[in-house]
Amino acid sequence: MQVRRVIKKMVRGLWLALMVLSLTLTVQWHESAVAAQAKPYNELTFPPLPEVTIPEYTQFTMDNGIQVFLMADRDLPLVTGRAMFNTGDRLEPKEKVGLAGLVGVVMRSGGTQTYTPDELNRSLEDRAASIETSIGTSAATAQFSALTPDTDEVLRLFAQVLRQPAFDEQQLQLAKTQLEGSIARRNDSPDDIASREFQKLIYGAESPYARTVEYETLEAIDRQDLIDFYQQYFVPNNMMLGLVGDFDPAQMRQKLEATFRDWQPNPNFKHPPLPQVSQSQAGEIFLVNQPQLTQSNVLMGHLGGQLDSPDFFALSVMNEVLNGLGGRLFNEVRSRQGLAYSVYGVWSARYDYPGIFIAGGSTRSEATVPFIQALRQEFDRIIQKPITAQELAAAKDGVLNSFVFNFQQPSQTLSRLMRYTYYGYPEDFIFQYQRGVEATTIEDVQRVAQEYLQPEEMVTLVVGNQDQIDPPLSALSEDGGVTAIDVTIPKQS
Repeated sequence: MQVRRVIKKMVRGLWLALMVLSLTLTVQWHESAVAAQAKPYNELTFPPLPEVTIPEYTQFTMDNGIQVFLMADRDLPLVTGRAMFNTGDRLEPKEKVGLAGLVGVVMRSGGTQTYTPDELNRSLEDRAASIETSIGTSAATAQFSALTPDTDEVLRLFAQVLRQPAFDEQQLQLAKTQLEGSIARRNDSPDDIASREFQKLIYGAESPYARTVEYETLEAIDRQDLIDFYQQYFVPNNMMLGLVGDFDPAQMRQKLEATFRDWQPNPNFKHPPLPQVSQSQAGEIFLVNQPQLTQSNVLMGHLGGQLDSPDFFALSVMNEVLNGLGGRLFNEVRSRQGLAYSVYGVWSARYDYPGIFIAGGSTRSEATVPFIQALRQEFDRIIQKPITAQELAAAKDGVLNSFVFNFQQPSQTLSRLMRYTYYGYPEDFIFQYQRGVEATTIEDVQRVAQEYLQPEEMVTLVVGNQDQIDPPLSALSEDGGVTAIDVTIPKQS
């Protein structure tokens, strides 16, 4: 019994000692934390951001035309791959809008000529691997991810998806049904309405950069259309392939050659001409009346430019002056005037076709007109009056600091290098961009604002409750004209 009492006392003593130590450390940590938190924000110091560097990579072209990029990264036992094909939904026939998107979906979901959809899914799931395909506006992409031990098998499956898609009829019908559902729901979100209709106002409703899938165009698409589109564009001499991960580049090159070298190129393949772009509407005010809404979604803007413009660097700085955290639109329109829940203004350039300058946000119905007027005032101000030296420094820091984070991982860097090659940009565009931003002056910002921002050309679109917008939108135009947009969904035949 005496021994037990001694042991109990020792245990109690140990617990008390641990509690005291824990409390002491907690108090000390709390005091240190409070001291650190009490330091004013303008006295905080941070280490300089790391320089953007390009990891070593291998680039070569196979005999059949496939352009290959290999970048070893041994940090994790993982290999990822990305293929790009020069196509896009901008090249689909206007009577079959939705075709390219269906090719991108069913190419993967429909299995291959060797594996049914379920067999392909199970094989990938058993290996915690993935293969995905899609087609967007200006490119088709296919990606895979695999653990290092499973790379050979997943690469084999990936090649089958690229070379031998089955375009299973059942999966095609499922994809079409899902698209039909998205058509039926496309007016559920005011943001979606605004984005879709604004694209039409800028590019034109029939432009490949703005047209939308309809029941009629979806019904016109059959399995043979998918096969024809695939056969036209998915050829090795129209393909770019990049791999990043845990591999030896020389050995991986041999594996890729063995996997793809018997894929015959199409000697007659030619890149089709890109659709022409011009602005469809200018200087007018449009309204999508949605009586159920208590706020307005506003978009303003006009046709923009491309990333290869020599002024793109200065336009990026102008962007940051307007749109950065603490930028003019946020500080003036949202914080000081209280006219917006959200506000932005962006020179949204594209790689190989003109983008858009787009500004806007969301606001209370009764604040719609003052909100638009406030945006117009900010555009006029940056055109007419030079920015300050403090604004220039903050904007350049914001652009350059955020740009660095695009290159945190080797996969991000390789993806960007592939994109530059895909669109015909110089290999050192990364560094050209940095140098261009660093060299931008106050005069440059005002010059590009005066040259590229064209308030008289801006289209204004409001999605909101017409009866609650007071003063009315007619107060914004000299002739009081406001054009209504009908977003009624055509009925399914």
